[in-house]
Amino acid sequence: MFLPNQKVVCVDGRFPLGIEKLYGELPKEGSTYTIRDIVPGVGLTGEEGEVAVYLIEIKGPLNAHGIERGFRAERFAPLETIDEEAEEELPMEMPALAPA
Repeated sequence: MFLPNQKVVCVDGRFPLGIEKLYGELPKEGSTYTIRDIVPGVGLTGEEGEVAVYLIEIKGPLNAHGIERGFRAERFAPLETIDEEAEEELPMEMPALAPA
C-alpha cells in the first residue's frame, strides 16, 4: 500500500455528484499529492472495509464523530520518479564469468 510522506498521483478523479458540498477540495486526476496517513475507511453510505488516505495537500471535512473523512486509497497510485523510471528501462547485465 502506501507510506506516510509518499508521493502519489490521483488516477480516479471521478466523484459522486454533490460530494463537493462535503469537501472544500477534491483530488484531481493526474495531480500529485503526498500521503499524510493511511486509515480504515467507511464509504459514504456507511459500508466498512475501505482503506482511506489523508493527504497533506487537502484537509477533509469531519464526519459526525469528529473524524476526518479521507479518500479511497484505490484513487491513487505511487508516483514514479524519473530515476525509478530510468532504472526500469536499463537492461540487466549478466556478470562476467571467470575463465575456467
